[in-house]
Amino acid sequence: MKKLPILIDFDGVIRLGKDFAPDTNIFFEFIADNNLDSYIISNSTLRTGKDIDKYLQDNDLKPAIPAMTAADATVHYVKEHYKRVSVYCVENIKQLFTEYIDDKNPEAVVIGDNGENWNFQLMNDIFKQAYSGAEIVAMHMNRYWYLHGGDLSLDAGAFIRAIEYGSGKEAILIGKPSPIYFQSALKMLGLPSNSEFLMIGDDIESDIVGAQEAGGKGLLIYTGKTKYPLKEGINIKPDYEAQNLTGVIDIIKD
Repeated sequence: MKKLPILIDFDGVIRLGKDFAPDTNIFFEFIADNNLDSYIISNSTLRTGKDIDKYLQDNDLKPAIPAMTAADATVHYVKEHYKRVSVYCVENIKQLFTEYIDDKNPEAVVIGDNGENWNFQLMNDIFKQAYSGAEIVAMHMNRYWYLHGGDLSLDAGAFIRAIEYGSGKEAILIGKPSPIYFQSALKMLGLPSNSEFLMIGDDIESDIVGAQEAGGKGLLIYTGKTKYPLKEGINIKPDYEAQNLTGVIDIIKD
Protein backbone atom coordinates (compact mmCIF):
# COMPACT_ATOMS: atom_id res chain seq x y z
CA MET A 1 0.00 0.00 0.00
CA LYS A 2 1.11 3.56 -0.70
CA LYS A 3 2.33 5.23 2.48
CA LEU A 4 -0.57 7.29 3.84
CA PRO A 5 -1.28 9.08 7.12
CA ILE A 6 -3.35 6.76 9.29
CA LEU A 7 -6.36 7.66 11.41
CA ILE A 8 -7.27 4.97 13.94
CA ASP A 9 -10.61 4.61 15.69
CA PHE A 10 -10.24 3.94 19.41
CA ASP A 11 -13.31 1.97 20.49
CA GLY A 12 -13.82 -1.11 18.37
CA VAL A 13 -10.24 -1.09 17.05
CA ILE A 14 -7.83 -0.44 19.94
CA ARG A 15 -10.19 -1.04 22.84
CA LEU A 16 -12.77 -3.80 22.61
CA GLY A 17 -15.21 -3.37 25.46
CA LYS A 18 -13.10 -3.26 28.62
CA ASP A 19 -10.09 -4.96 27.05
CA PHE A 20 -7.49 -4.01 24.49
CA ALA A 21 -7.47 -5.69 21.10
CA PRO A 22 -5.00 -8.57 20.71
CA ASP A 23 -1.65 -7.42 19.29
CA THR A 24 -2.29 -3.77 20.16
CA ASN A 25 1.32 -3.39 21.30
CA ILE A 26 2.61 -5.02 18.11
CA PHE A 27 0.45 -2.68 16.05
CA PHE A 28 1.75 0.40 17.88
CA GLU A 29 5.33 -0.83 17.45
CA PHE A 30 4.71 -1.32 13.71
CA ILE A 31 3.44 2.27 13.42
CA ALA A 32 6.49 3.60 15.27
CA ASP A 33 9.05 1.42 13.47
CA ASN A 34 7.76 2.55 10.08
CA ASN A 35 7.47 6.21 11.09
CA LEU A 36 3.85 6.42 9.92
CA ASP A 37 1.95 9.66 10.54
CA SER A 38 -0.92 8.49 12.74
CA TYR A 39 -3.67 9.84 14.95
CA ILE A 40 -6.03 7.98 17.29
CA ILE A 41 -9.51 9.48 16.96
CA SER A 42 -12.70 8.81 18.86
CA ASN A 43 -16.27 10.02 18.50
CA SER A 44 -16.55 10.17 22.28
CA THR A 45 -17.71 13.39 23.89
CA LEU A 46 -17.29 11.98 27.39
CA ARG A 47 -13.49 12.22 27.32
CA THR A 48 -10.63 14.07 25.64
CA GLY A 49 -7.56 12.95 23.76
CA LYS A 50 -5.53 13.55 26.93
CA ASP A 51 -7.83 11.13 28.75
CA ILE A 52 -7.14 8.48 26.09
CA ASP A 53 -3.39 9.12 26.37
CA LYS A 54 -3.52 8.67 30.14
CA TYR A 55 -5.70 5.57 29.83
CA LEU A 56 -3.20 3.96 27.47
CA GLN A 57 -0.24 4.84 29.69
CA ASP A 58 -2.01 3.57 32.81
CA ASN A 59 -2.36 0.24 31.01
CA ASP A 60 1.32 0.11 30.02
CA LEU A 61 0.62 1.08 26.44
CA LYS A 62 2.74 4.03 25.36
CA PRO A 63 2.27 4.64 21.66
CA ALA A 64 3.98 7.65 20.14
CA ILE A 65 0.62 8.49 18.58
CA PRO A 66 -1.49 11.51 19.60
CA ALA A 67 -5.19 11.11 20.33
CA MET A 68 -8.19 13.35 19.75
CA THR A 69 -11.89 13.02 20.47
CA ALA A 70 -14.92 14.69 18.92
CA ALA A 71 -14.96 16.93 22.01
CA ASP A 72 -11.44 18.19 21.24
CA ALA A 73 -12.33 18.77 17.58
CA THR A 74 -15.42 20.74 18.64
CA VAL A 75 -13.34 22.99 20.89
CA HIS A 76 -11.05 23.75 17.93
CA TYR A 77 -14.05 24.47 15.72
CA VAL A 78 -15.63 26.83 18.27
CA LYS A 79 -12.35 28.72 18.70
CA GLU A 80 -12.22 29.32 14.94
CA HIS A 81 -15.86 30.29 14.40
CA TYR A 82 -17.56 31.75 17.50
CA LYS A 83 -17.14 34.13 20.42
CA ARG A 84 -20.28 33.08 22.33
CA VAL A 85 -21.80 29.62 22.67
CA SER A 86 -24.16 27.74 24.93
CA VAL A 87 -22.92 24.23 25.69
CA TYR A 88 -24.92 21.11 26.55
CA CYS A 89 -22.81 18.13 27.52
CA VAL A 90 -21.28 16.43 30.55
CA GLU A 91 -19.59 18.82 32.97
CA ASN A 92 -15.97 17.75 32.47
CA ILE A 93 -16.25 18.49 28.74
CA LYS A 94 -18.29 21.67 29.20
CA GLN A 95 -15.38 23.14 31.16
CA LEU A 96 -13.28 23.10 27.97
CA PHE A 97 -15.54 25.82 26.56
CA THR A 98 -15.58 28.07 29.65
CA GLU A 99 -14.18 31.21 28.00
CA TYR A 100 -16.82 31.05 25.24
CA ILE A 101 -19.97 30.26 27.24
CA ASP A 102 -22.77 32.83 27.00
CA ASP A 103 -26.19 31.30 27.61
CA LYS A 104 -28.07 34.57 27.14
CA ASN A 105 -26.92 35.47 23.63
CA PRO A 106 -25.15 32.50 22.03
CA GLU A 107 -24.09 32.44 18.40
CA ALA A 108 -24.36 28.64 18.54
CA VAL A 109 -25.58 25.85 20.78
CA VAL A 110 -23.01 23.09 21.14
CA ILE A 111 -24.41 19.64 21.89
CA GLY A 112 -22.64 16.51 23.07
CA ASP A 113 -23.37 13.60 25.37
CA ASN A 114 -25.75 14.37 28.20
CA GLY A 115 -26.20 10.84 29.50
CA GLU A 116 -29.43 10.47 31.46
CA ASN A 117 -29.93 14.24 31.71
CA TRP A 118 -31.90 14.32 28.46
CA ASN A 119 -35.51 15.35 29.11
CA PHE A 120 -38.16 17.57 27.56
CA GLN A 121 -37.05 20.72 29.38
CA LEU A 122 -33.44 20.36 28.25
CA MET A 123 -34.43 19.70 24.65
CA ASN A 124 -36.89 22.60 24.70
CA ASP A 125 -34.25 25.00 26.06
CA ILE A 126 -31.88 24.06 23.23
CA PHE A 127 -34.68 24.26 20.68
CA LYS A 128 -35.62 27.80 21.75
CA GLN A 129 -32.04 29.02 21.41
CA ALA A 130 -31.74 27.47 17.95
CA TYR A 131 -35.12 28.77 16.86
CA SER A 132 -34.11 32.26 18.02
CA GLY A 133 -31.07 32.30 15.75
CA ALA A 134 -28.25 30.26 17.25
CA GLU A 135 -26.55 27.71 15.00
CA ILE A 136 -26.53 24.07 16.11
CA VAL A 137 -23.13 22.44 16.49
CA ALA A 138 -23.23 18.69 17.11
CA MET A 139 -20.14 17.05 18.60
CA HIS A 140 -21.40 13.82 17.05
CA MET A 141 -24.66 12.38 15.71
CA ASN A 142 -24.45 8.77 16.88
CA ARG A 143 -27.88 7.16 16.89
CA TYR A 144 -27.31 4.75 19.75
CA TRP A 145 -24.60 3.33 21.96
CA TYR A 146 -24.05 0.62 24.53
CA LEU A 147 -23.93 1.90 28.09
CA HIS A 148 -21.34 0.57 30.49
CA GLY A 149 -22.56 -2.95 31.12
CA GLY A 150 -23.84 -3.39 27.58
CA ASP A 151 -27.36 -1.89 27.76
CA LEU A 152 -28.53 -0.40 24.46
CA SER A 153 -29.38 3.30 24.73
CA LEU A 154 -30.32 6.25 22.54
CA ASP A 155 -27.34 8.50 21.82
CA ALA A 156 -27.14 12.26 21.30
CA GLY A 157 -27.91 12.06 17.58
CA ALA A 158 -31.49 11.00 18.23
CA PHE A 159 -32.15 14.07 20.37
CA ILE A 160 -30.32 16.43 18.03
CA ARG A 161 -32.48 15.24 15.11
CA ALA A 162 -35.58 16.27 17.06
CA ILE A 163 -34.10 19.72 17.72
CA GLU A 164 -33.20 20.07 14.03
CA TYR A 165 -36.76 19.20 13.04
CA GLY A 166 -38.32 21.63 15.50
CA SER A 167 -36.02 24.54 14.67
CA GLY A 168 -35.89 23.91 10.93
CA LYS A 169 -32.09 24.01 11.05
CA GLU A 170 -29.43 21.47 10.16
CA ALA A 171 -26.70 20.89 12.71
CA ILE A 172 -23.05 21.42 11.86
CA LEU A 173 -21.57 18.00 12.55
CA ILE A 174 -18.04 17.87 13.94
CA GLY A 175 -17.49 14.17 14.76
CA LYS A 176 -17.35 11.28 12.31
CA PRO A 177 -18.52 10.94 9.57
CA SER A 178 -18.10 14.69 9.08
CA PRO A 179 -15.12 15.67 6.91
CA ILE A 180 -14.43 18.39 9.50
CA TYR A 181 -13.15 15.74 11.92
CA PHE A 182 -10.87 13.95 9.46
CA GLN A 183 -9.52 17.29 8.24
CA SER A 184 -8.89 18.43 11.82
CA ALA A 185 -6.80 15.32 12.52
CA LEU A 186 -4.77 15.84 9.34
CA LYS A 187 -4.13 19.48 10.22
CA MET A 188 -3.03 18.47 13.73
CA LEU A 189 -0.50 16.15 12.06
CA GLY A 190 0.83 19.15 10.16
CA LEU A 191 -0.57 17.92 6.85
CA PRO A 192 -2.82 19.66 4.29
CA SER A 193 -6.49 19.10 5.15
CA ASN A 194 -7.08 17.61 1.69
CA SER A 195 -4.38 14.93 2.08
CA GLU A 196 -5.29 11.37 1.18
CA PHE A 197 -5.40 9.16 4.28
CA LEU A 198 -6.28 5.71 5.57
CA MET A 199 -9.03 5.37 8.18
CA ILE A 200 -9.04 2.18 10.27
CA GLY A 201 -12.45 1.70 11.85
CA ASP A 202 -15.17 -0.73 12.85
CA ASP A 203 -18.18 1.39 11.89
CA ILE A 204 -18.98 1.03 8.20
CA GLU A 205 -20.93 4.30 8.04
CA SER A 206 -19.05 6.69 10.35
CA ASP A 207 -15.56 5.35 9.67
CA ILE A 208 -15.57 3.88 6.17
CA VAL A 209 -18.13 5.96 4.27
CA GLY A 210 -17.10 9.07 6.19
CA ALA A 211 -13.45 8.60 5.24
CA GLN A 212 -14.22 7.86 1.61
CA GLU A 213 -16.42 10.94 1.27
CA ALA A 214 -13.62 13.02 2.83
CA GLY A 215 -11.12 11.83 0.21
CA GLY A 216 -9.57 9.00 2.19
CA LYS A 217 -9.58 5.22 2.07
CA GLY A 218 -11.44 3.04 4.56
CA LEU A 219 -10.08 -0.11 6.18
CA LEU A 220 -12.92 -1.96 7.89
CA ILE A 221 -11.89 -4.13 10.82
CA TYR A 222 -14.31 -6.77 12.10
CA THR A 223 -13.58 -6.41 15.80
CA GLY A 224 -16.30 -3.97 16.81
CA LYS A 225 -19.70 -2.80 15.55
CA THR A 226 -19.57 -4.43 12.12
CA LYS A 227 -19.60 -8.21 11.97
CA TYR A 228 -18.21 -10.42 9.23
CA PRO A 229 -19.47 -11.01 6.62
CA LEU A 230 -21.23 -7.84 5.57
CA LYS A 231 -24.98 -8.26 5.27
CA GLU A 232 -26.40 -8.87 1.82
CA GLY A 233 -27.74 -5.74 0.18
CA ILE A 234 -25.17 -3.39 1.72
CA ASN A 235 -23.84 -1.29 -1.14
CA ILE A 236 -20.94 0.13 0.83
CA LYS A 237 -17.58 -1.19 -0.30
CA PRO A 238 -14.60 -0.78 2.05
CA ASP A 239 -11.26 -0.24 0.34
CA TYR A 240 -9.75 -2.88 2.62
CA GLU A 241 -11.01 -5.41 5.16
CA ALA A 242 -9.25 -7.09 8.09
CA GLN A 243 -10.27 -9.52 10.80
CA ASN A 244 -7.89 -8.05 13.41
CA LEU A 245 -4.88 -5.78 13.92
CA THR A 246 -2.51 -8.43 12.57
CA GLY A 247 -4.47 -8.32 9.34
CA VAL A 248 -4.27 -4.52 9.36
CA ILE A 249 -0.48 -4.69 9.58
CA ASP A 250 -0.37 -7.12 6.64
CA ILE A 251 -2.48 -4.78 4.51
CA ILE A 252 -0.38 -1.71 5.28
CA LYS A 253 2.81 -3.67 4.55
CA ASP A 254 1.66 -4.67 1.05
